[in-house]
Amino acid sequence: MSKQNESLDVSAKTIDEAIEQGLAQLGLSREQVDVEIVKEGKRGVFGIGSEDAQVRLIPRSQGQPENLQPAAAPPVAARKPAAPIETPAEPSQPDPSQSEAGREAEIGEMSVRFLAKLLELMGIQATVTYRQGADLVEAGETPPLVLDITGGDLGILIGRRSETLQALQDMVRLMVSKELNSWLPIVVDVESYRVRRRQSLRQMAQKMAERVTASRKKMVLEAMPAHERRIIHITLRDHPAVTTKSVGSDDNRKVTIIPK
Repeated sequence: MSKQNESLDVSAKTIDEAIEQGLAQLGLSREQVDVEIVKEGKRGVFGIGSEDAQVRLIPRSQGQPENLQPAAAPPVAARKPAAPIETPAEPSQPDPSQSEAGREAEIGEMSVRFLAKLLELMGIQATVTYRQGADLVEAGETPPLVLDITGGDLGILIGRRSETLQALQDMVRLMVSKELNSWLPIVVDVESYRVRRRQSLRQMAQKMAERVTASRKKMVLEAMPAHERRIIHITLRDHPAVTTKSVGSDDNRKVTIIPK
C-alpha cells in the first residue's frame, strides 16, 4: 500500500496546524482526505496545562470498482403482447439540492447560536450571521462556513496576531464538531477582518517576492499562524523567480522567501 493510502496521525498546537502539516506530508489537498479529531488539545490557562491537538488524516480511495458485465439472459419465447396495464404515477422525489440547502441552513443557524452565546457570556453585544466563505479560499476549494460578527468596538475580539479571534474560532469549531460528531471547517470573522487580512498578505507576498528577486537574497517574514503562512505559500507557489518554506517552531514559525 502506498503512503498516500495510509492514514496519518499528526499533532500540533491547534487542529488547523495539525491538518496543514498532515496535508503537507501526504502531498494532498483538504478535499482528498477525511479528518478525524483524535485529541482536541487544550490551550491551558496562561500556558499551564496546555496539550497539543491530534488529528488523523485518512486519504480517500481513488480506486473505482470494476465494471462487471451481467450474464446474458436466456432467450424467451415470443408471446402475444398483453394488454397494457396502467400504473399509478410515481410520487415526486424530494430535490436533493433543497435537502442539502436545508441542512446547511440548520448547521449555520446552530453555529450562530453557539457563537452568539459565547459573546453573550463575554459581555459583548454584537450581531452574528453566517455565509459561505468563497472569498477566503482558493479557486476550486470548498468554501468554509463563515460566521461574521458585526457591531461596535470589536477590536478586542481580534487580539494580538489575531490570537483571540483564533481561540474563539477553535471553541466554536469544537462545539459544532461535538454536536455533529464530525469536523466542520468554520471561520469566525470580525467586521471582515480576515478578508482584509488575506488581501493584505497576498499584496505583501508579491511585494516581498519582488524585493527578493531584485536582491537575490532570501527574506524571512514575521511569525504568523498556520492559516496566514498558507496564504503566503499559495500566493507565491507559481512565482517564476522565488520559492517559499516555513521555518521555526510553534508560535515562532515564519515564512522564508528564497530566490530560485
